[in-house]
Amino acid sequence: MSKNNIHSKVRSRYGSSLKDGKGHQDMHEASSRRAFLRNTGLFSLGSLMAINGHAMSQLAVNPLTMGLLSNDTDRTLILIRLDGGNDGLNTVVERGNDEYYNIRPTIAINEADMWNLSDEIGMPNTTLSLQPLWEDGRMKIIHNVGYPQPNYSHFRSSDIWASASDSDEVLNTGWIGRAMEAEFGSFLETPPSVPPAIQIGIENNLIFSGSNANMSLSISNPTEFYRIAQQGQLYNTAELNNCPDQSELKYARQTANNAFRYSSTIQEAYRKGTTKSEYPDNYLAEQLAIVARLIKGQLGTKVYMVTLGGFDTHSEQNEGGHPRLMTYLSEAIAAFMADMDADNLGEKVLGMTFSEFGRTIYENGSAGTDHGTGGPMIIFGGEELGNGFVGTPPDLINTDDYGDPDYGVDFRSVYGSILDGWLGIDDRVVDHVLGNQAKIDGLVPPGDFPSGLNAQDILLGYKPSSVPGLIDIQYSLAKGANTRLSLIKLNGTPYRTLFDSYVNRGSYTYTLNPQKVVVASGSYMLELRSSGKTHRRHMLVK
Repeated sequence: MSKNNIHSKVRSRYGSSLKDGKGHQDMHEASSRRAFLRNTGLFSLGSLMAINGHAMSQLAVNPLTMGLLSNDTDRTLILIRLDGGNDGLNTVVERGNDEYYNIRPTIAINEADMWNLSDEIGMPNTTLSLQPLWEDGRMKIIHNVGYPQPNYSHFRSSDIWASASDSDEVLNTGWIGRAMEAEFGSFLETPPSVPPAIQIGIENNLIFSGSNANMSLSISNPTEFYRIAQQGQLYNTAELNNCPDQSELKYARQTANNAFRYSSTIQEAYRKGTTKSEYPDNYLAEQLAIVARLIKGQLGTKVYMVTLGGFDTHSEQNEGGHPRLMTYLSEAIAAFMADMDADNLGEKVLGMTFSEFGRTIYENGSAGTDHGTGGPMIIFGGEELGNGFVGTPPDLINTDDYGDPDYGVDFRSVYGSILDGWLGIDDRVVDHVLGNQAKIDGLVPPGDFPSGLNAQDILLGYKPSSVPGLIDIQYSLAKGANTRLSLIKLNGTPYRTLFDSYVNRGSYTYTLNPQKVVVASGSYMLELRSSGKTHRRHMLVK
């Protein structure tokens, strides 16, 4: 049987292709509705407040930055989101693979149109700007990253990557947000003076959501950022008068500006930092130029996320679409790293690309690709990173009934390796956040983290128990001590002591039965006291 006949027998998942009409449209409309709900209001910075009955967001808190700024590391993580589902096979190419050219007769990257990562692997010449990073040992490729039982909806798969959940599990918190909350349990009492994380783009991403607040400052576009950095406010009110038709708008803008507590620190960092690299004229480069300036201005934010959209390449993929995006991506990264190197900061930053899914390995009838499974991730940074490959390219022959290869590397193992190895988050926290995922040895250069950061008691958090109606509360003690776990009312009044006894060193789960302990539904502070320390975090009992 010819390869083309094999292709004709591959089933198409309903909704993953343009030809599915309403099914495909429903996937996108679900995503659009969610993006609209997330972006309602002037900007998003955490818990809600009201302006004349309209919901908008105010300042979030920053446990991760508080802790990391207190140690000796000044490392920064840059997340680059490739929105829409990047075609991994045309990003990192297995050279000389006849099957690749057979199943992609018109859109495959020709040998003459790629540069060599190795004798076996290449990248399209549209990414030549990355070649110096590779040759200098400052870039790694992780092949075929995905997760079991993949979902092919932009909306759902984006949430899976953001929350680090299983495909059949819905979490309303993100992997960075949970790490922030778990690492520093008393962050609500000690708000920071710098933004916790910054994301630039149209959507307030789930990645930074904690159980009680979003941990990031969300700026919808570079223009909005420049207003903040140059004017110290988000919205201009000078041109508005007190006429009835403008007074309400003026009030809303003034309230928004007053709520923006970070404006002075952003202004200071923006003015101190200067770019020393020529950035290309594209949207991603503009975002990374902002990030570079804030890093150089010593703002202190530890995690940034930027977005490049347009990767949903269902038709005419090579007619400017995907090749142009590859150029934007590579030129923006190259300019950013040159800017960092100009001030000897290249070793202090680590970048990571990710996308909600890959594309089908077969091209479709419109010279494009439909929603697929896994794809490659690019990791870049300083010379200490090294170069090389993790995992192996996808198997293009032994696929499932839909023609999709199995994934090779679980994306959560990448997350865990970065939280642990790059940001120095305690292993117990990483396991709590990601569910005991194996880490990738040597993925990132080791850090010199003070022992104090990794030798503490931790109130990890809570989640529904496997038994309906019960709640599992997780905590960890660095050493044996008299320990008390209790619930406190939000006004500070003691409510219930769950236990008060000596507990040996180790990690534990306390299962709360609200009916047995007589805990009414509502919001509380969960408090852990041990070894002279107090750890608190909000808890909702339904």
